[in-house]
Amino acid sequence: MSVRTDVLKVLADPLRARIVTLLAGEALCTCHLVQETGAKQTNISNHLRVLRDAGLVDAEPCGRFTYYRLRPEALDGLAAQLGELADAARAARAEGRKRPCP
Repeated sequence: MSVRTDVLKVLADPLRARIVTLLAGEALCTCHLVQETGAKQTNISNHLRVLRDAGLVDAEPCGRFTYYRLRPEALDGLAAQLGELADAARAARAEGRKRPCP
């Protein structure tokens, strides 16, 4: 079982986490994200590039604007990995598994 640490690192940034949270509700353009977060446009654009590169966000050109959408299937994979981790921890706790010290 291996958790995608690259995606976790991307989501660990507070502003990127906020952007992902906002995009979960609706598709937004950069100007909306600037308005919602108070961050500068260049900062938002850089974070969106990181989110796109990680496969978490899709870009959709719309006239002179670009709208961004969260890719739920990308989060589904991470959620499944974290769920497996939680299941393994529950099983270890229930069985009282503990590695003895040497």
